[in-house]
Amino acid sequence: MLQIKTPKTGRARREVQKRAPKLVESGKKTLILHGTKTSDVLNTVLSDIYHLKKGESIKYSRKNDSIRPFESGGETSLEFFSLKTDCSLFVFGSHSKKRPNNLVIGRTYDHHIYDLVELGVENFKSMESFSYGRKLAPRLGSKPLFTFIGEGFESVEELKHLKEVLLDLFRGEAVSNLNIAGLDRVYVCTALSSNKVLFTHCALRLKKSGTIIPRMELVEVGPSMDLLVRRHRLPDESLRKESMKKPHELTKKKEKNVSRDSIQGKIGKIYMPDQQVGEKVLPNKAKGVKRERREAKMKGEAKKQKQDS
Repeated sequence: MLQIKTPKTGRARREVQKRAPKLVESGKKTLILHGTKTSDVLNTVLSDIYHLKKGESIKYSRKNDSIRPFESGGETSLEFFSLKTDCSLFVFGSHSKKRPNNLVIGRTYDHHIYDLVELGVENFKSMESFSYGRKLAPRLGSKPLFTFIGEGFESVEELKHLKEVLLDLFRGEAVSNLNIAGLDRVYVCTALSSNKVLFTHCALRLKKSGTIIPRMELVEVGPSMDLLVRRHRLPDESLRKESMKKPHELTKKKEKNVSRDSIQGKIGKIYMPDQQVGEKVLPNKAKGVKRERREAKMKGEAKKQKQDS
């Protein structure tokens, strides 16, 4: 028989309430983990990701021998840590002779593995290797822009999946309104081949342009690396449909006879009853016709009087 424990202190109640399902979910947290063996490059990569997601990530520095993504039984520890920390994203780093500088990025749904992407890190440049002013440093709470260059992000299955995962990892909390002053950085992803992507992080520098809109320049602030897609696993179709469901409170009721167009905007249809104009019985001599004849007759008589005089 299952035993259900209820929180007894106020702090525990608040923590349980935070993790309860919501109509509008808050920002996703990221869990950063180390494998059995990691290299210096991989340690710096994980530290830079933690710095970019400061305030929205949790980093564990201990080695985890039991975590083996893409293997049966090797993902139970990941699901346990996801439930413990309430994180729906995770980044796992490991290093071996077969897969050097290996980086696994994954998402969870209901604290179960949703999908996985395994990447190899090459040509890495850390944030410390770039020199820039303090004003260009990424600020806490700022929203980044994303640029995906290349047709592969629309046609290749691996790159399409990688695009979804990177957007979910770095976009932060979803907001309805945004201040332009808060857009101070951009992530540039360039598809070099069908399984290789150049990932760079740049800051936006605003300069005078003589108009209201300032001129923007990109300054690379790091990190910068080549991501080689090694393996990826898509979610099951049933799990995808379940995760895409929206609550009834957020679904908008369909407006009758109203449609929206990108050019014309909101378009509505108005239904009017039949006027039945053809069935109307009109008199033989309309009043307007009589008045016109009377006016014409009076004008004719006036002309005759002038001629006689």
